[in-house]
Parts: sequence; C-alpha cells; structure tokens
Amino acid sequence: MLRLVLVFSLLFTLCLSSSAQNCSTYTSFSNNLAFSSCNDLPYLNSFLYWNYNSSSGSLQIAYRHTGVTTSNWVAWAINPNDLQTAMIGAQALVAFQLSNGSMRAYTSQISSYTTNLPEGNLQYSVSDLTATYANGEIVIYATLSLPINTTTINQVWQDGPVSNDSPGQHSMANSNTNSKGTLNLLSGQSATSSGGSSIARNRNIHGVLCAIGWGILMPIGIIIARYMKVFKSADPAWFYLHVTCQTSAYIIGLAGWAVGLKLGSQTPGVQYTGHRTIGILLFILGTIQVFALLIRPKKDHKFRFYWNIYHYSVGYLVILLAIINIFKGFDILNPEKKWKNVYIGVIGILAIKAVCLEAFTWYVVLKRRKSETAEKTPQGMNGANGANGHGARPTHV
Repeated sequence: MLRLVLVFSLLFTLCLSSSAQNCSTYTSFSNNLAFSSCNDLPYLNSFLYWNYNSSSGSLQIAYRHTGVTTSNWVAWAINPNDLQTAMIGAQALVAFQLSNGSMRAYTSQISSYTTNLPEGNLQYSVSDLTATYANGEIVIYATLSLPINTTTINQVWQDGPVSNDSPGQHSMANSNTNSKGTLNLLSGQSATSSGGSSIARNRNIHGVLCAIGWGILMPIGIIIARYMKVFKSADPAWFYLHVTCQTSAYIIGLAGWAVGLKLGSQTPGVQYTGHRTIGILLFILGTIQVFALLIRPKKDHKFRFYWNIYHYSVGYLVILLAIINIFKGFDILNPEKKWKNVYIGVIGILAIKAVCLEAFTWYVVLKRRKSETAEKTPQGMNGANGANGHGARPTHV
C-alpha cells in the first residue's frame, strides 16, 4: 500500500511540474542555447526568450509556440510603427513544416491584411534564422540587429493554417486579434493593449448588438404580434408592444450594422462576403419594414390584405436571415463556445414558446369560430322548432 502511495505521489508531482511549465522552466533549446530573459505571452500558448545587448542592438530570440500541428504556421514580429495596425508594417519571422517534413523559416514584411506572408527582407538585419518542430511545438530562432539603445519594442505573434505548403489567413478570434503588446527588452516587463485592440472591441460590440437586436428582440416582437392579438382584450396593447419591440430591435441592430461598417474601414483587406451581403440585405428589409408602418392601411381598407401579406412575409424573412447571419458571425468571431450555446438556448426557448402558443392560438380560434357559428344558426334549424314540422305552421295564402 505504501509503495502504491509513493508511486501515485511521484506521478502527481510529475504532472504538476509538467502542467506548471512556463518559459523559465523550459531549457530544451537547440545547440544548447541559453537565454537570460523570457516572457510568457498572454495569448496563443506562446513564449519568448531573448538575449539583448543594447549597446550593439543585437537581439537573439527564441520564439516558442505550443499546441500546433504540422498543418500550422507560426510567426513572431516587431512592428516599428504602432500596435493599432498590428499587422500592417510588422517585420515577421515565419515558420512551418513543409509536406516533405523539412522546416521552412523565413522573413516577411506585412503590408496588407490579405497577406499570404510572402518572403521578403525586413527593416532589420536578420541572421541565424532557423526553426524546429517537435511534440506539437514550433520554435523559431533568430538574431536581429535593432537600432542601438532600443529599449522597448512592439511585438506581434500569430498562428494560422497551412495548405499545400502555403500559409493561409489566421483566425479572427479574440486570442488572435489580441496577440500583440509592448516588451521592454531590458527589464522584461511586457504589456498588452488595455481592453484589447479597437478592432477586437468593435467586433465584439458589433456581434453583441446584432445578436440582441436582429436575433432576439425581432423574434420576440413577431411572437407578440402573432399571438397576443388573438385575445380581444389585448387590443391595441399588443400593437404598441409590437411596435416598441421592433423599433428597439431596429435601432440596436442599426447600431450594430454601423459598427460593422466601421470594422470594414478598419480592416479594408478583410472581407466576409456572405456575412456582409446578408447584413446589407437585413438593413434594407428592416428599414422598409419600419417605414411600412407609416403607410399601414386601415383594417377595412381594400389594400390592407395585400399589405398584411407583404408585412408578414418580409418580417419572417428578416428573422430567418438574421439568425443565419448571427451564426455566420459566430464562425467569424469564434468566441468561447458558451456564448454560441447561450444564443442557441435563447432561440430554442423562443421556438418552443412559439410552438406552444401556436397550438393554443388555434385552439382559441377554433373554439371562437365554433361559438360564433352556433350563435348564427337560427333556432328553427336546430331540430327543436320547425325543422321537423312540430313548431312551425304553414302559411296560407
């Protein structure tokens, strides 16, 4: 029993030491390299190790990126401009494994958001550029010549897919868009942009506003109009609730759409054609629906029937397109799975309520029709008077 406890303790200790591994405990560098400084980067399972001589500007680095496969590229870069553009102007070191099993490591100067990381010279001289892949980790080694007495750099790091030995576009998840920050090469102190980048923040705001406006409030407004107006006592309260809900949904959705336009101007090379097209169509249809209220015919008007057909058809089409586009947005943002599950749960609850209310509405309507039919039937036709010849007398002329 004691032996079993000792074995378990040893295994537990090994697991703890493995899980607690950080940049300071890692020593498996090629050619027995040693680094005086290291930094645990806050996103994408990445670490940076370096030796720096400020008097000469020589920066020797090892960039370690874990949790990748042979189908991933990784990159580490210095952006001499600023962190707002992040990618644009970045002086990148790129590495990935080729289909023949060898590693490719090269430099790439990023000039657009649609870059496929073409090989090219950097603003800095680079030497001893190599890369290794083992156990799900890519490590890039290089020595850069920075301007003398440089103390702080803007660093950017990234990963993405590789197809046919060519890098593809990286994900737009928050962990990818936030993978940037400043680094003091002398003190080792690092910092990321407070609250994330403006692009990442705007993407989140855009997603939240559109999900609430188009994807939640709009369906609730339709449910109100569809099922409350069946009850005569709810008239005209259902109409004002419906208008209030749909107007609020339109305003919130319009704000999200405006943020989406700003995102387009911030990332001119990044386009999601399907998501963008549906978004524009939603804006047009939603605007038409709002203005349609201003020309709504009265109940007894001869064109009211056709207006109803138009209003219902466009309304349901807006809901369908909104839900489709929200899920497209989830695929683009790639947030934590719980947020997608929350939205699925909300839509599921609304759908279940709609089904239950639909059944109850038909019950109320059919019962009301039956009652109205009974009231309209003449008493003489119910078999008690006249129909069978007992209650009516013939009229003589």
